[in-house]
Amino acid sequence: MKKLLILFVGLFALHAAFAQSAEKERMQRERQQLQAELKEIQANYNKVKGQQKATIGQLTILQNKMQVQNRYISNINSEIKLLNDDIYVSNQEITRLQRQLDTLKAEYARSVVYSYKNNNSYDYINFIFSASNFNDAVRRVSYLKSYRAYNEKKVQTIKETKALIEQRKGQLQGKTKQKASALENQKDQLNELEDQKKEKDRVASKLKSQANDLSKQMAVKKKRDAQLRNQIAAIIRRDMERAREEERKRLAAAKAAEANRPKNNAESNTGSVTTTPKVRARTEAIPMTEGETKLAASFVSNRGHLPWPVDGGFVSIPYGPYEIGGLKMVNDCITISTPSAGVSVKAVFDGTVTAVSNVGEGMFVMIKHGNYYSGYTLSSASVSRGETVRTGQVIGRAATADDGSGGQVDFYLMQGEKHVNPRPWLR
Repeated sequence: MKKLLILFVGLFALHAAFAQSAEKERMQRERQQLQAELKEIQANYNKVKGQQKATIGQLTILQNKMQVQNRYISNINSEIKLLNDDIYVSNQEITRLQRQLDTLKAEYARSVVYSYKNNNSYDYINFIFSASNFNDAVRRVSYLKSYRAYNEKKVQTIKETKALIEQRKGQLQGKTKQKASALENQKDQLNELEDQKKEKDRVASKLKSQANDLSKQMAVKKKRDAQLRNQIAAIIRRDMERAREEERKRLAAAKAAEANRPKNNAESNTGSVTTTPKVRARTEAIPMTEGETKLAASFVSNRGHLPWPVDGGFVSIPYGPYEIGGLKMVNDCITISTPSAGVSVKAVFDGTVTAVSNVGEGMFVMIKHGNYYSGYTLSSASVSRGETVRTGQVIGRAATADDGSGGQVDFYLMQGEKHVNPRPWLR
């Protein structure tokens, strides 16, 4: 029972060690990703930092950077917690080993004293020859050998325990240094976060002083968003109705062909039962051809790996509810800012152009990917409705940003009639 308990405790400790090691590796990977993300965000901010006029893009980038910075600090805090746990366990282990070493030394000392007091050849010979028979004498010789081996093993155990204590102390020293480094990093990142807060407050203050301009920008965007929302809904409804009509024609043709096909007795008895449910089941969902179904599946499998519609752009207004300078709005897309207007805008995936329309002073292009749709606001379009496009193909040019600070593309993503956040789909 005791052996089973020791085995269970050992396995539990081994499992805990593996789990902790896996957690450390996960945190390290996350930290590297956060560092890369912070570097990228800072590079984007450097592109717009020198502008005299505060922009929505500047504020959005700073808000995004602060969110990532907080995640980075949280990662460091988790690392410090793990190191504290390691240091506590190491101290406990060293204390346990030291007690074990003291016990071993005490036992060995008693053994040495006893051996010294009884260490003469006469005693050993007398002990052996006082045996009652030969077998007993052999057992006594074996006992003396075992006793000597036992003492030698104790010496070896003492040496190994000492070495293990030194090893644990070395590990403890390393973990203590790691903790000191993590605490220093934590301090630096907190200072960096404080600087970012000040910079964000400065940009926000400048935006408030530009309240009239900001209100006009938001009014223009709000009007364009409403127009696009109606256009997108109409485009998708028209496309769905066209697909349903084609499916009805296909089913009618299939039914007519089935009716004209000669049937034997077995088929005539069962044909009426199997045909009707098939037609009803197919018309319940939005119909897609076999090619569209494969395209939609391929599109979904590339979630998180789709290329950005523009090179060197960054998200200046995120998807969903947002607040800029006290003005609250909802974005059905992500607004991507570019260093300049007129840069190439590319299709994020293979598909068919379902619409090219005017929106305000610009253009709107919509591409179908099975039952998914991507939409792009442009200054000009270089594709036409019904055209097949490939991933990365140029479909137009970026429009001028609402605040005049560079280029801008509103990028939409729909699953059927439902708007979804495009950001997780982009690499």
